[in-house]
Amino acid sequence: MNQTFSIWFILLATVIAANAPFFNQKLLLVFPLKVAKSLGIRLLEMLVFYFLVGGMALLIERQTGQIVSQGWEFYAITAALFVTCAFPGFVYRYLLKHR
Repeated sequence: MNQTFSIWFILLATVIAANAPFFNQKLLLVFPLKVAKSLGIRLLEMLVFYFLVGGMALLIERQTGQIVSQGWEFYAITAALFVTCAFPGFVYRYLLKHR
């Protein structure tokens, strides 16, 4: 897997994982729920998906070379970008009127 493909793969996985909690009613895309998901559950799902995508990125970085250590600033920025990527799903679920 070349480096350009790896970067695009992680970006696509980020957008899909950030929006997934807003487009379905299953818990973590697997477990069906009897009641509707609340915003809090959706945010917890986003947190789980953030760590899953981060772990995937770490594995790809390990395969391509040496893992670079990061400070708290890196994780704060990536979390903010993950939440930004989730904006379309949030708008679809909570701001658009559904018939």
